[in-house]
Amino acid sequence: MQRFIDPRIIDLVVYKTYADLRAEAAKTYINYLWWVIDPILSMLVFYVVFGLLFQRDGEGFVAFLLIGLVVWNWYKQTVSHAGNAIMTGKGLMNQVHVPKLVFPTVTLLTDLSKFVVVFTLLLLFLWLSGYAIGTAYLALPIVLAVQLLLICCLAFLLAAAVPYLPDLRFLIENLLHLQFFLSGVFFSVKDIPEEYHAWFYLNPMASLIQDYRSILLHDTWPHWGRLALIAFFSLMAGAFAIAWIRRLDRDYPRVVT
Repeated sequence: MQRFIDPRIIDLVVYKTYADLRAEAAKTYINYLWWVIDPILSMLVFYVVFGLLFQRDGEGFVAFLLIGLVVWNWYKQTVSHAGNAIMTGKGLMNQVHVPKLVFPTVTLLTDLSKFVVVFTLLLLFLWLSGYAIGTAYLALPIVLAVQLLLICCLAFLLAAAVPYLPDLRFLIENLLHLQFFLSGVFFSVKDIPEEYHAWFYLNPMASLIQDYRSILLHDTWPHWGRLALIAFFSLMAGAFAIAWIRRLDRDYPRVVT
């Protein structure tokens, strides 16, 4: 752990995060604007399908949908990218010893940077749409921190496992696709029979999306019990994943080449 917090390693993480953001933006003509346009286009697709075709268009549906999509996209993109984090770092690993925790950390920071921009614009949209800041906003940093813990946990677990089980990458994408439809991104928990609510909330993203909407749309407090459970299990699994990566640190260059 001491080597990981070495100032040179921190500088490497910061530089690689910045370089990855620049490289990703340079792949398109409109660069960083895609970070904003992508969730808007996704919202338009779901708005047309569920808002117009299925006549779910009501007061606040756009805000309701945007919150779900922005929060989900942060989770989905980071988890999806993290599976390849150590494998894509094989070029650097073959040149110099780098703690392998660096690679999923860079992935986390890269996607977190994009999320901060999009989430800030989401808040501006909500305020301009008449959703005022209330006392429940005090809980917003806690919900964000818990989701970050969940994402870190899954990112480190997948980064650790995929080099040994590369086929997991295809399974991850399909599981994320399934989880998307089970997370309440475009529907409310009220649409589900009450006897299934407990099963619905076994999905941590369903609970977190509901908490964001409670705070941002209704100025009500999140469900503290579910938040605590998500945080606890994320910390435990994340600590295991970090220990796993550190234990196999010297073995990864052999596996990914």
